[in-house]
Amino acid sequence: MRERRTFDVLLVGHMRAEKDPRTPMRALERLPDDSRVRLIHIGRALEDEYRLAAQALQARTWPTVQRYVWHAGLPHGATLRHIANADAMVISSVMEGGANVIIEAVNAGVPVLASCIPGNVGMLGRDYEGYFPPGDDGALARLLVRASRDRAFLTALQKQCTRRALLFAPTREEAEVTGLVRDALA
Repeated sequence: MRERRTFDVLLVGHMRAEKDPRTPMRALERLPDDSRVRLIHIGRALEDEYRLAAQALQARTWPTVQRYVWHAGLPHGATLRHIANADAMVISSVMEGGANVIIEAVNAGVPVLASCIPGNVGMLGRDYEGYFPPGDDGALARLLVRASRDRAFLTALQKQCTRRALLFAPTREEAEVTGLVRDALA
């Protein structure tokens, strides 16, 4: 199998403050010149500030690969195909109850690089190795470099995600909800 020229990292979510899309955008600027990381961002800009930042990054000339690709809005099926083809996903939220896109990535076997906030920790577990402090573009850049260059690290993240996928199986969720309802009615 031939290695792709890029290491594709997906960011899914409309651009707004609580999703903190600027952290991954800034992280791109901290990557070494020879980095293969390409951030594919799916989501509309809900404010002009984000639209202008996304357009500027997409228009920028980078040393090796085009590091930022913005799809303002895609149908859910197309987004799922992007998730399935990604090397990793980044969740940069500063507040989140639990992102559905984490479940989609985990179920697709795609490792997640996530801000260390309660919602993400609740989904990925306390011992997950792919966290960075919220808003810390330097820490995210280091994780991106490590994930793109250290196969053992990426494999470890994939294994951690695979173990969590069992928690998100629809049959398990249905059984848990049924149990909660039964207990509440007892």
